[in-house]
Amino acid sequence: MPKLFTGPDGEPRCSWSAAAPEFLDYHDNEWGFPVADDTRLFEKLCLESFQSGLSWRTILAKRENFRAAFAGFDYAKIAEFGDADRARLTEDAGIVRNKAKIEATINNAGRMAELVRAEGSLAAFVWSFEPKREELAEPQTVSTSAASRALSRELKTRGWKFLGPTTIFAFMQAMGLINDHAKGCVVRKKIERARSEFVRPGR
Repeated sequence: MPKLFTGPDGEPRCSWSAAAPEFLDYHDNEWGFPVADDTRLFEKLCLESFQSGLSWRTILAKRENFRAAFAGFDYAKIAEFGDADRARLTEDAGIVRNKAKIEATINNAGRMAELVRAEGSLAAFVWSFEPKREELAEPQTVSTSAASRALSRELKTRGWKFLGPTTIFAFMQAMGLINDHAKGCVVRKKIERARSEFVRPGR
C-alpha cells in the first residue's frame, strides 16, 4: 500500500505531494479532478510529452512559460507555427528546448484539429477510453494500464507523437479519468465525489 504524508493541516495525503513545496497545491486542487475542457486536455498531453525523461517538478515550474510560448495551447494557432516559431521555441530558455518534443507538439496540434473534426472534441474522444472500475489496479501501484495502452495506440495510429502508454497513464491520472490518489488520502474522497457528479463528454 502506498505510503501517506501528513500535510500541514494534519490530514493524510499521497506521499509524492511532499516531494516539493509546489506539489501540495497541485495535488490538492488539480491532480485527479475530472477535466472536459479541450484546451486543458491538449495542454496536459503536450506537457506530459515534454516531461518524458524529466521530472514533473521541472515542467510544473515552467508551465506558465510553456503557455506563453505555445499560444495558451490553442491548437489551431500552434498548428500554424512555422520556421520562425520553431527557431523562437528552440531559443526559449523558459521551456524545455528539445527539438523533437517541440516538433511533436506542433505536429500534435495538427492532429488535434483532425481529431476534433472527426470526433467532435478531444474530451469526448479521451473520455471514451475511461476504464471501468473493475479494470483498475490498486492506486499508485502501476505506471500503465490496458486503457492507457489502447489510447496511446489509437493516438499513434492517428499520427500523434511522444505519447506512449506510460505518458498517457500519467495524463489519465492527472485529468481524472481514473482516481489514483492513494487509499487514505484526504483528496481521494473529493475526487470520487467530483467524478460521480461529472458529466462525461459525448454522453
